[in-house]
Amino acid sequence: MTPAKTPQTLKPATAAKKLGIYLPAAPQEFQETDLTRAEFDELQQSPPEWLAELRRTGPHPRPVVAQKLGISNGGLARGGLTDPLTTEQITALLQDPPAWLVAERSTQAAVRAEAARVKERDAARKASDA
Repeated sequence: MTPAKTPQTLKPATAAKKLGIYLPAAPQEFQETDLTRAEFDELQQSPPEWLAELRRTGPHPRPVVAQKLGISNGGLARGGLTDPLTTEQITALLQDPPAWLVAERSTQAAVRAEAARVKERDAARKASDA
């Protein structure tokens, strides 16, 4: 007879990363408790008010800030942004973008265009080989 399996758990930092929230801004209970997969799924399906509020207003972690600004994480670093930002701060940056943000957004657009071109080229090659 095999022993009962223990449920898979997520550490708070991993759960916060998967939920797209800044861990230090989460409630203390969330920061100190591992989550089972079922508890994590429940948070995703029906987020409590604190989670919805964090997602709505922030502070947001770097990957979320970069995504909302339309740039890479490296672009954030080059722009000197190392701290998490709130939605209000992100909106202010987008409404009156500094020069570094304009440059990073154009760089990111060029990277995306090149990735699309390569994907299209590879698809055309694959179709001609078939």
